[in-house]
Amino acid sequence: MASLRRLPNSPYWIACFTLPDGRRTQRSTKKTDRREAERVANKFEDAGVMARQGRLVENQARKVISDIFSIGNQDQLPRSTIKDFLTAWLRRKELEAGQQTHTRYGIVVDQFLKFLGGKKARDIAHLTSADISGFRDAVSERSAPSTVNVALKVIRAALNQAKREGLIDSNEAERVSLLKRVARSKRRPFSLDELRRVLEMANQEWVGIILVGLYTGLRLGDIATLTWTNVDLGQRELHLVTQKTGRSQNLPIAKPLLKHLESLPVSDDPHQPLFPSAYDLYTRQRFNGTLSRQFYDILVAAGLAKERVHAVTGKGSLVRHVQNELSFHCLRHTATSLLKNAGVSDVIARDIIGHDSEAVSRQYTHIETETKRRALDNMPDVMST
Repeated sequence: MASLRRLPNSPYWIACFTLPDGRRTQRSTKKTDRREAERVANKFEDAGVMARQGRLVENQARKVISDIFSIGNQDQLPRSTIKDFLTAWLRRKELEAGQQTHTRYGIVVDQFLKFLGGKKARDIAHLTSADISGFRDAVSERSAPSTVNVALKVIRAALNQAKREGLIDSNEAERVSLLKRVARSKRRPFSLDELRRVLEMANQEWVGIILVGLYTGLRLGDIATLTWTNVDLGQRELHLVTQKTGRSQNLPIAKPLLKHLESLPVSDDPHQPLFPSAYDLYTRQRFNGTLSRQFYDILVAAGLAKERVHAVTGKGSLVRHVQNELSFHCLRHTATSLLKNAGVSDVIARDIIGHDSEAVSRQYTHIETETKRRALDNMPDVMST
């Protein structure tokens, strides 16, 4: 049975109770009221009894602590399982972050919960740096260091929120080091001959996507979501706000691209996408993965990349791929190179491609559309034989 005593010169009652190994011990109840102190002492004794009987599982221990907390604070002890907290945090981020960011967070959270397995049902206060470093190491076996570091930063951000809410005392993810970025092969621009080989292997929709990428420097996600509302064939312009930077761009349409766009069937509905299949894939997944793999297959068909082996042989999506020196993003590098080779100034080339720079912001407040149009018209026509 638990009992109470008082020490000289202390206002608090001391609980005397039995530990699981049978030893008697004493703990301050931090209570001056005897009835409240008795309730705390009885909770200590109950926990000892359950432990001796092998019934003090995590949930019971948390309940005992929560009961003691509520006696003194007239409130419940904040608590949450790892799974419940991360799920709720992800829902909050859906409102606070952009769609792409939320999708990226969701992928990381899903991977982390799968890695934890049964541990995800534990209280988040029991999450350790060893759990997180194990997750980091597991991801590093199949992903590049930059991808691993993004995943770790997502977990850090989530646990910072848990700390602010009083669910944990410290962010265990901050004790886990980021991976050092290793030297990787540098991307390079396409040559004109390579571009023509790629276009020969592409279907009609991908020809259009590639031409837009080459003559505008737009990223794959921005191109996939273009609709006819973004296109002004009469003024030879594209109007859009980029997803990554939120930059509003008015881009002149180069003559080779204009010719291709004019050959496409125009819908009566201006909200119809320019590239329906790509649009459908991207809006369903909110991610470039499938589209990037399709472009890689085109590179393979053109003899510009090696075919990736399936997972059954130990390679494929479950292991880290060796970075190919050519990718869709290389069209941005190619556009920049072609513009500079045509004598276009660096500032104008950066403005067309959408590279923000301090020099551009400081020296130029506006570059006329006609100036950019003349620059684009100096680019070669890759569709000509």
